[in-house]
Amino acid sequence: MTTTPSETVIRMENLGKTFSAEDGAVLQGLDLEIERGQFVALLGASGSGKTTLLNVVAGLEEPTEGSVTAPAQGAAMMFQDAGLFPWLTAGKNVELALELAGVPKAARKDRVQELLELVRLPSVADKRPHELSGGMRQRVGLARALAQEREVLLMDEPFSALDAITRDLLQEELLRIWEVTGRTIVFITHNVSEAVHLGQRVLLLSSRPGKIVEEWDTGPWKDPGSYGFEAVGQSREETLDQLTRTITHRLREEIGRHAR
Repeated sequence: MTTTPSETVIRMENLGKTFSAEDGAVLQGLDLEIERGQFVALLGASGSGKTTLLNVVAGLEEPTEGSVTAPAQGAAMMFQDAGLFPWLTAGKNVELALELAGVPKAARKDRVQELLELVRLPSVADKRPHELSGGMRQRVGLARALAQEREVLLMDEPFSALDAITRDLLQEELLRIWEVTGRTIVFITHNVSEAVHLGQRVLLLSSRPGKIVEEWDTGPWKDPGSYGFEAVGQSREETLDQLTRTITHRLREEIGRHAR
């Protein structure tokens, strides 16, 4: 980012969430602060409560203990499935979000085009979802999420169903859009390399009941000179590979705990 985040926009203190006494707590004793404009990647074993955490931030679920502070207007969300309405064109899918956000009708057409251009799909406004590739549908879904003008964007494995090449391209597009818009992003993934590549911060959620058990700041690793790696002949790629291996090892430990 070109500006330094300084204001906390999401705060959780001793957060807990239980759906039933029989199943036990999904989240417990979770503490987390996220500052404005940060890109936070969240890793954890399946069933560790990552999606529940996003739902609490979005206001879709109430915590059963502790507290959460988040922007009053809620958050925009993206999922593995773009969730576009098949009977609407790409442009109309984006326009619907603008309408729900209270944007005047006269301003919507130009804003739709601006958003489609932002996700580099300027010529698909009149196409329906079935005419678009999976990657293109996710781009339209991102444009629709951005149309909501929410400060926080919550992304639940949005690229996991895409092929590797498309996923890599969309990762770069997302970083570019984050730089342009300054949104605060919380991004769930099972892919450690993706988390390291995208996130300024990488958080590891423990096995159920979930809480933050470790955090890595990727900034210094993306600038090897700040840790002195260049002096020992270690490239940026090598330092990021080293960090990825470290996080992968910790994630496997948590998955192992979950399996026992």
